[in-house]
Amino acid sequence: MQRILLLVADATIGVTMAVGSAKKQVPEPLVVLEEFLPYRLNVLAGLTSSALAQIYAERFGLSIPAWRVIVTLGQYEHRTARDMAPDGVMHKSTVSRAVSALEKRGLVVRRPNLDDRREEWLALTPEGRAIYEAVAPEALAVEERLLSVLTSEEQAMLSSLIDKLTRQARLLAPQDVGEGDA
Repeated sequence: MQRILLLVADATIGVTMAVGSAKKQVPEPLVVLEEFLPYRLNVLAGLTSSALAQIYAERFGLSIPAWRVIVTLGQYEHRTARDMAPDGVMHKSTVSRAVSALEKRGLVVRRPNLDDRREEWLALTPEGRAIYEAVAPEALAVEERLLSVLTSEEQAMLSSLIDKLTRQARLLAPQDVGEGDA
C-alpha cells in the first residue's frame, strides 16, 4: 500500500512539475497583437494605403509621399515643403524627395518665397493638376467602398473618434513626427 501511494505521489509530482514547467515555457501574453489598438490602426492604414497605392502607382507612377504632395497642393494651391511635412505626417526629407521627383516629371514647380529666402513655394503644374483631378475621384471611390460597411451614424462617429484619437496621439508623439516615413 505504501508503495502504491509512493508511486501515485511520484506520478502526481511529475504531472505537477510537467504542468508547472509548461506554464513557465508558455507565459500568458502581456499584449495580444491582434487586439492592440496601435497595431490594428496600422493594419487598417496599411491595407487602405495599399489599395490606394495601386491606383497611384499603376495609373500615375506616384509613390504615396508623392501623392500626398499632389493632393496637398491640389487642396491648398501652394505650400512650402515645411508646411506639408506635419500635414501629411511625413518627415521633411520625405517631402523633399517627393517634391524633387515630381519637379523632374514636370508636375510641381518651385517659386521663391520673397518673405523667407530659405524656402520656396510649391505649386502644381497643369499636368500635376490634371493628375490630381483624375486620381482624386478614384481615391474618393475607394474611401466610399471602405466606409460602405458602416451606417451614416457609424461613419460620423468614426470620424469624430479619429479626430479625438489624432489629437491625443499628437500630444503623445515626439515633435519629429514622420521621422523615417518612406
